Amino acid sequence: MAVGARSGAGEPEEPAGRGEAAPAGSVHLAKPQTQSPYEGQAPPAARRPAEDEEKDGVKKAKKQRAFWKELPILVGIALILALLIKTFLVQAFSIPSDSMQDTLQRGDRVLVDKLTPWFGSKPERGEVVVFHDPGGWLNETPTPEPNPVQKVLSFIGLMPSAEEKDLIKRVIAVGGDTVECHGTGPVKVNGKALKEDSFIFPGNTPCGDRAFGPIHVPKDRIWVMGDHRDDSLDSRYHQNLKGDGTVSVDEVVGRAFTIAWPINRWSTLPVPDTFKQQGIDKAMAAAPAALGLAGAVPLVLWRRKRLTAERTPR
Repeated sequence: MAVGARSGAGEPEEPAGRGEAAPAGSVHLAKPQTQSPYEGQAPPAARRPAEDEEKDGVKKAKKQRAFWKELPILVGIALILALLIKTFLVQAFSIPSDSMQDTLQRGDRVLVDKLTPWFGSKPERGEVVVFHDPGGWLNETPTPEPNPVQKVLSFIGLMPSAEEKDLIKRVIAVGGDTVECHGTGPVKVNGKALKEDSFIFPGNTPCGDRAFGPIHVPKDRIWVMGDHRDDSLDSRYHQNLKGDGTVSVDEVVGRAFTIAWPINRWSTLPVPDTFKQQGIDKAMAAAPAALGLAGAVPLVLWRRKRLTAERTPR
C-alpha cells in the first residue's frame, strides 16, 4: 500500500489533539529531539544569586557584623572570665590599715592566690595571708558603704571588696606548734627563736606591748601577727574569743604573693628565711630522736640475748 506525501512536506505535522484519534492509515512524523543545555539544572532566570557569584570562581566576602554589635558580647565574655578568675584563681585586696607596715603600706593592692587551697594546700609559717574575720576581730572597725559601681567591680574581682570583713596578717605558727613571746622577745616557735628584723616595723619589739604564751596551736588552725607589732590587733589580742586567738584554716582566703599596685611598690612577698631554719618544724625535730630510738631497741635486745647465752652453762 502506497503512502502519499502531503503538500508542504517541509512543515512539521501537527500532532493530534488530546483524546482525538488519528485518521486511519495516517503516519505521524516524529519531531526531532534536541537536548536542552539546561537539562537537570535551573534555567538562567531561576538561578540563585550565590550561583551567579560563584560562576567565575569569585565569591563575595560575607558582610562583617558591626563592632558596636559585637561589643556587648565581648564585654560579657570578659566579665565572665574575670568572675571565674576571682572565684577560683586570683583576687585583688586593698590594704586598709598600717598593721602590716613596712611590708605593706595602707592603700597597697595585693594579689591573693586562691587556687592552691582548692588542692588542699594549707597556710605555712611566714606566709602573708588574707582571712575572713573569725568572729569579733573587726567589731570596732566601721565598714564603709560602697556605691553601686564599687559593688559591681568588687563582685567580678576588678576591685577589692568593701563589704567583706577580711584581714591580712603573717602566719607565725601552724597546727601542732607551740608559740610564745616574753618581755622584749624574741618570738619562739617550738623553742626556736625567730629572727624578724627583716620584716618587723622599725622600732617595734617582737612581742610588741602584749607578751603571750606558751600557746599550743590546735590542728587546722594558725597563729597570726601583724608586722607592725605596736599597731596590729592580731592573735595576741583575741585570746578571749573562740579559738583562743587562733584562726581556722577554713577562714583563709589565700596567700598574698605580690604587691600589684601602685607600680612603684611592685614586689613579691616571699617567706622569710627564719621560718625555714632547721628544727623549727616540731615533727621534723622529733624525727631524728624517734629514728634513733627505733634503731637502738633491736640492738639492745640482741646484746641482751647474746649476754644471756654466754652466761648459760653448757
